[in-house]
Amino acid sequence: MYRIPSAADVTEVAEHLGITLTADEAAAYQRQLATMLANFDEFLQIRPTVIPPRYPGNRDAGYRPSAEEDPYGAWMWKCSIPGAADGLLTGKTVSYKDHIAVAGLPLTFGAYAMEGHIADYDATVVSRALEQGAEIIGKNVMNGLAGGFGFGGGFGDYGRPKNPHNPDHLTGGSSSGSAAALAAGEVDISYGGDQGGSIRMPASWSGIVGLKPTFGLVSHFGITFGSDQSIDYTGPMARTVADCAIALEAVAGYDGLDPRQTKEVPDHYDATSRLDEGVEGLRVGIMTEGFAHATPDVSESVHAAADVLAGLGAKLSEVSVPEHQTVSLAQKALGAEGALAIRGTGIFGAFARTFYPEDTITAITRLWQHHNDQLDPRGVLTLLAGAYSRRYFSGRLYARAQNVRPFFIGAYDRALADVDVLIMPTTPMQAPKYEPIQDRLEALEFALTRSANSHSSQNTQPFDFTGHPALSIPGEKKNGLPVGVQLVGPRFGDDLLLRVGQAYANAVDYEQIIAVA
Repeated sequence: MYRIPSAADVTEVAEHLGITLTADEAAAYQRQLATMLANFDEFLQIRPTVIPPRYPGNRDAGYRPSAEEDPYGAWMWKCSIPGAADGLLTGKTVSYKDHIAVAGLPLTFGAYAMEGHIADYDATVVSRALEQGAEIIGKNVMNGLAGGFGFGGGFGDYGRPKNPHNPDHLTGGSSSGSAAALAAGEVDISYGGDQGGSIRMPASWSGIVGLKPTFGLVSHFGITFGSDQSIDYTGPMARTVADCAIALEAVAGYDGLDPRQTKEVPDHYDATSRLDEGVEGLRVGIMTEGFAHATPDVSESVHAAADVLAGLGAKLSEVSVPEHQTVSLAQKALGAEGALAIRGTGIFGAFARTFYPEDTITAITRLWQHHNDQLDPRGVLTLLAGAYSRRYFSGRLYARAQNVRPFFIGAYDRALADVDVLIMPTTPMQAPKYEPIQDRLEALEFALTRSANSHSSQNTQPFDFTGHPALSIPGEKKNGLPVGVQLVGPRFGDDLLLRVGQAYANAVDYEQIIAVA
């Protein structure tokens, strides 16, 4: 419902837009706005037939699991939605981070204020997984619009996912519940989201496999998290490299519903046919800058993984990419105004000819209109930074951040001209111990400073900006905790990274590496 604004209302909104109106001018605008709003409402009442994209068939409505059923706090929702009888994912169970739409299931984005919202459409990674025979068994807890506990702290509307390797330690975020469920063996494959490392960091800390694909390779339709869409990804997470490979192949390829995809994206992507070809003769570059701030245990484990590859016939060399130390500045500049722009245009953006999920857009817009006090402090800080960036730099900062992308892409591409794959720690540290914070101000300070300055995303965030594929695989444990080994390759070289990861997994006692106590 709407109401016709008064002249005083029009004056107030105009002032918010930086426009000064006289009383007579406000009255003139008010009369025309009354007509326009009536036209808008008339259009909404027409209700033409709009069929949301979704995989056909009835759905199990599911349920919220009890604490006894969910000992690691990994699940928002449990269900059973069977897919096709045959396909790449036949016999595999699949779950989704709770920012991915599954028709008929709740979609909360990690915020209490979204409780009761049910998606009426499927994200492309959902419909394609079902087409390939997957059984969807639920949605996973995430660091969301209201925060989360993947990195600790004191903000979050849902409970803390516990690290199955040691429940006293963190899982990483924001795909925290997906990582916990996988590490515990409760699901075969989970699709997460990655804007600064949110697939790979929980993979690193929780001892699983996580792939951030090449930008555009996997459709992002039906997925959103309120950040700049040019640094936003979805990708598979799994216990094994082989499952990660089939999970990628099942959903990758061009999709007309995702306007971010370009003509470079193939209709289908082969991630499995060369999976077991090994690494004989492959050139692996140990990237010097990737070991900055790494603990001795992490550095030792990653170098040991490189040595395993060398023993299999790969050729190791040291590689330097100095730009790796500054690329995060560009992404931070981009992210601030990008988040503000998403807030202005709507959670799914604007301007593209695609399907816009009306109910979801409305629900999140109402959250932003009426529940801003419930937002994650990091999200609030990003919006404030975006507002000041727009005020002081008049759009130049955002434009510059977008325009320098080819410079940073070129820096890594030059390194990848001399080697086939780069190797470095996924995160420079292992999963920290969880320290509960009860005091709100202390929790706020933690959210705004300590978690932001931990260097945890120093090796993940750059490749969200450049678009290169990046795969985290579990290396040798240290002190009972996982270590993530990150492999980075050329654009659309996702299959090569999986091939290297598979060679490593076949050469070590992989079951012991991923086993939980």
